Amino acid sequence: MQVERHIRAADSHGRRKYLRSFADAYQAYESVLTPQQVNQSLHSADIVLIGDYHALPASQQFAASVIRELADCGRSVVLGLETIFSRDQHIVDEWQRGEIDESELRERIRFDLDWGYDWRPFAELLASARAHGVRVYGLDCMPRGDLRRIGARDRHAVEKIAEISVHNPEAVIVVLFGESHLAPEHLPRLLKRLLPKHDVLTVLQNIDPLYWRAAGEPAERIDAVRVSSDVICVFTSTPLEKYESYRLCLERWRQERAGVPDFAPTVYNLTDALIRYFNIDKYSATNSTQPKFLVDLFPEVCCRTTLDGIRKVLYRKRVSDEDVHRVIGHVEQFGSCYLPGRNVLFVHRFQMMHGTEEVTHFIHAACRGAVGASNLQKAERVERQLSNQVISDDYLYLRCIEEALGYFGSRVLYPARPAVRERDLYALYALSREEVENTTRFSYRDFLHMIDFMAMHKDFENNVRKYRKVPQLITERRSYSGEKREFVAQQLGAMLGSELYDAFVSGRVHKRFVRSLFFLDLTRPGAAHLTYFAIVRRTRKQKRRVVA
Repeated sequence: MQVERHIRAADSHGRRKYLRSFADAYQAYESVLTPQQVNQSLHSADIVLIGDYHALPASQQFAASVIRELADCGRSVVLGLETIFSRDQHIVDEWQRGEIDESELRERIRFDLDWGYDWRPFAELLASARAHGVRVYGLDCMPRGDLRRIGARDRHAVEKIAEISVHNPEAVIVVLFGESHLAPEHLPRLLKRLLPKHDVLTVLQNIDPLYWRAAGEPAERIDAVRVSSDVICVFTSTPLEKYESYRLCLERWRQERAGVPDFAPTVYNLTDALIRYFNIDKYSATNSTQPKFLVDLFPEVCCRTTLDGIRKVLYRKRVSDEDVHRVIGHVEQFGSCYLPGRNVLFVHRFQMMHGTEEVTHFIHAACRGAVGASNLQKAERVERQLSNQVISDDYLYLRCIEEALGYFGSRVLYPARPAVRERDLYALYALSREEVENTTRFSYRDFLHMIDFMAMHKDFENNVRKYRKVPQLITERRSYSGEKREFVAQQLGAMLGSELYDAFVSGRVHKRFVRSLFFLDLTRPGAAHLTYFAIVRRTRKQKRRVVA
């Protein structure tokens, strides 16, 4: 077929072993099936794997018909989609609760940017699921398009299906996934190994060799065939329609023009680079020295050309006025800001120096379990606890450590970033009253008090043995809150981060020590205070001499 040859010439991936496994597996069938027999097979299964030819609307329409068939017969149904990343589950939940409309769902799950196929049939599938009370789950993870990691995506999807089964024990799980993933040794085998008691039915669609064989049957119309005891194939379109739909997709992709700058790939590439640097496995299925499925925690990247656009998103997410004020101020000054409570990285303009710092803030929050919908209430409760007067100095040191690690990570990804030294702190004394009050939100008096506190704190760090006890100036003022605390934390954290990076480069501190800091639980009373001064001691510890 000429259209098929044109597509195969444009898409070289078809020669890969993973894709050949699918093509070679399904060359013949056992018997012809009636629509009633197809429905019987669907009703007897616990998990239904439907092969999706992404460019063909009939594929998604068939999946919608399966949902209707099962739901109308009283079955409890859930739907798992390759179309949606698991990390975007909170966005899908917002849509299913009616909190956001279809256009916002499409934008925030990055359907057009990360998927690129026709939105209409997928939207109809989602609408059908919601109309029948079917919960929708995202199953996929990054990276798409990289066949070297496609096996990891399969393992990730199977783990997610197993989680869905635990939370929905009575439901039949309908999964719509790319057809190449349904070769016997791919998703089906992994599922049977992980869930041996579940009946798994694989439903293929419009497989060419099966279609042409069925065309030779004496019957006027063949709707489906049985390939094996747990595999069937349905026919919803002709090969010409299938390949023509894909060819039109290829043409549309070539003609698309660039719109609003999309910084999400940059953010995710930088995240990948830093977690590889620290030997963190983003596909780990267990929580130990690795975060469980870190790939599912990657933040939503919200790119807006105006600050007002970011402000609207923040209020829609029910962010407090204080946090809105803080995020907008940070974005205005540095171009981007990561908000761990909602796991969103806002970008107004991307500056490598500060963008890499926000990426590091995300990794730090993810490694210590401070992001994700399940951790939101816990994180807010801990923040309120750490913000009270009794242990407010702990919260200051927690913020200092966050800033220090953020600075360290940014230096790893962007070594050209200038260091922040103690002498830079003393240079702030030279600012005039007009400069201070025009460029900051502080009064000149408050500004000098904060500089005094930080200067004393650095002297205490450098000469702790000279002090019998913590100076009164430090004990009184380290309970700063609000904007003052943020200013002090940024300054002290940047200086500590510079010292940590210097110690790392010189060999006094090893990567293993820095990596361990990302996983520490800093919410326990006293933990942040102790960790801060432990870092100070390690950065000042001299390298041992080797004695012959």
